[in-house]
Amino acid sequence: MLSWVVLALLIQGTVTYRSKISVNNGGYWGDWGNAERCPPETSARGFSLKVERPLGSSGDDTALNTIKLYCAPTGTRASKAEITSSQGNWGVWTSIYWCPSGNLISFSLRVEKPQGDGDDTAANNIMMQCSDLTILTGNGGYWGDYGSWSGVCPQGICGIITRVERGQGRGDDTSLNDVQFECC
Repeated sequence: MLSWVVLALLIQGTVTYRSKISVNNGGYWGDWGNAERCPPETSARGFSLKVERPLGSSGDDTALNTIKLYCAPTGTRASKAEITSSQGNWGVWTSIYWCPSGNLISFSLRVEKPQGDGDDTAANNIMMQCSDLTILTGNGGYWGDYGSWSGVCPQGICGIITRVERGQGRGDDTSLNDVQFECC
């Protein structure tokens, strides 16, 4: 009996709860992917976006498809890992947006509201704040509006979880809908 109690305490001691930050304007289509986390002794110091440029009347727009975080030790841009969670199928990668110093700590998401019979895109772009108070704005889509800023991860962002709608075939695709970040 005592060994089960000791085992339970050991298992409980290895579980780490990470707080999350989120926004209230994310899209609701798709499924949440698995969390991906920065390696120990690193945090997210930069990001890039996978974005489909506007197709106009010739196609189905998706705008923002994927967010990639670059994990590095404090004070460097020497990326030790790139993390993404779920990814959309369309678009090309932008350049990397790096914090001048410090870590990514907060974000605001640009989201297009549902269009009814129109072409939905959901998430379009992201702004991220660094611990040195620099605001980095991605080069994503331009539809929709930025919502309120998320809470703050005082020690930095160390994980990502995205909500992505899978390809709909002949239906209306939105791809990335929402994101949550885990605090260090």
